[in-house]
Amino acid sequence: MKEKIAWVTDTSAMLDEDYIKSNNIHVLPIVVIFEDGPLRETVDMSLDEFYERLRASKKSPTTSQPVIGESINLYKKLKAEGYTCAIAIHPSSKLSNTYESSSMAAQQAGFKVYTIDSKSISYPMKKLIERGKQLEREDYDIETIVKNLQDMTNNIVLTGVPASLTQLHKSGRVPGIAAILGNILRLKLILSFEDGLVLLKEKVRTFNKAKNYLNELLKEQFQQHSIQEVAIVHCNNEQEAINWKLELQQQFPTIQFIIYPFSAAIGVHAGEGTTGLSWIRY
Repeated sequence: MKEKIAWVTDTSAMLDEDYIKSNNIHVLPIVVIFEDGPLRETVDMSLDEFYERLRASKKSPTTSQPVIGESINLYKKLKAEGYTCAIAIHPSSKLSNTYESSSMAAQQAGFKVYTIDSKSISYPMKKLIERGKQLEREDYDIETIVKNLQDMTNNIVLTGVPASLTQLHKSGRVPGIAAILGNILRLKLILSFEDGLVLLKEKVRTFNKAKNYLNELLKEQFQQHSIQEVAIVHCNNEQEAINWKLELQQQFPTIQFIIYPFSAAIGVHAGEGTTGLSWIRY
């Protein structure tokens, strides 16, 4: 019997509403916790409202996985609607409890879910969903789809340049002395996802030097792999993303470049102004 597959993710994937509706994607909201209480991404606040709150907040907010009750109810609903299983794509399990929480919710709902650890966040999660939906349309069985997506997570590149170390420090991502010295020296950190962890790749003095580093990384990988699309990812830094896109289009005319905002939950840790690049190697 052919499986009836439901596709599940969370708001850190930052899918747009048209894509969600046209592809029947079920999205669980990540929770951002401010001093006056928790708010669910896209449900209780917009991205613009999040940044307004972030600027005004004296204490840095925290984040939490989707409410377990909402996840259980979703899986019960999918089961009642005749779905035989779901494929759930979530952020790196080494940085977020969403992967584990989703698996637990499915068990409690008595529903079969294949949970995919994206080993990343944001744009790569969307690409995993796109690939999975394509394989489903081509009538591949569930095991083949899951294996293909798991293999694909090893070919994801996601790099970022935080605008300053202040928010990283406030969220507990760098020691205090490093944040102070870094801001005084105007250092730019180049961070990259590797096997689900965020690692420091390089420290440079200016954002232009950081961009040049990432441009060279893209050039190097473009010579070794097929790279069809690159996302310029950002935390409320659209103009910088647009400028970078124009530069990259001249340097790599055969690649499609898109601008892709990070979700509020990522903004909590990376900070407003963060910008980076992401692509899939084929």
